[in-house]
Amino acid sequence: MNNVIYTIKSNEKLTENVFKMVFEGDTSAVTASGQFINIKIDSLYLRRPISIFDCKENELTIIYKVVGTGTEMMSKMPVGTKLDVLVGLGNGFDTSVSGDNPVVIGGGVGVPPMYYLAKKLIAEGKKVTAILGFNKADEVFGKEDFEAIGCRTIVTTVDGSMGVKGFVTDALKDIDYSYFFTCGPEPMLKALYNASETSGQFSFEERMGCGFGACMGCSCKTKYGNKRICKDGPVLVKEEIIW
Repeated sequence: MNNVIYTIKSNEKLTENVFKMVFEGDTSAVTASGQFINIKIDSLYLRRPISIFDCKENELTIIYKVVGTGTEMMSKMPVGTKLDVLVGLGNGFDTSVSGDNPVVIGGGVGVPPMYYLAKKLIAEGKKVTAILGFNKADEVFGKEDFEAIGCRTIVTTVDGSMGVKGFVTDALKDIDYSYFFTCGPEPMLKALYNASETSGQFSFEERMGCGFGACMGCSCKTKYGNKRICKDGPVLVKEEIIW
């Protein structure tokens, strides 16, 4: 974990309440896809944990949804704003067990970490399918990004306004895959747990205090004892999860 001062390079609106922010600064602490950052916002006590969409040398990108005061303030920050950020938090995904044709599955704001993961899997020579789940067409983002890196990309919408009508599980049942990785709301994760035919890795969203394991505020029970989502997670393997 590093404490870094990042400068906002761009802050772009993607949908009605989803934004993409690009930072300039040291990214050396990012060692795995699925890790997250924790952003300090002036006048707010707790930092805001956000997953990493993409990471390059001295450039890091996040995609975030405006859901409260902190993210609303972020959406209005101009280019050039400097932010205090904790970087390289969490365990991230283990790609060594993915097999030859893994599937990455994201729901809503669980889509962003799947992109950085997909890039890594493709760089390792894997044939990757991405399933991106949303409620309706005007909430969809990221499809072109996944397609541009060579992912077979399937979009699902609950109302059927784009792609497969239904949920990510409806798309999963029609493809062959060696392993799966997923991030999204807990009802989606639980549905995938029950519907999946292989082992997999689940990235959980949780309210966090410190973001690096000191406060114990995001502890959860697993089959192997209590774990802290921010430090021992956010990624848990299927076999250890207790619902």
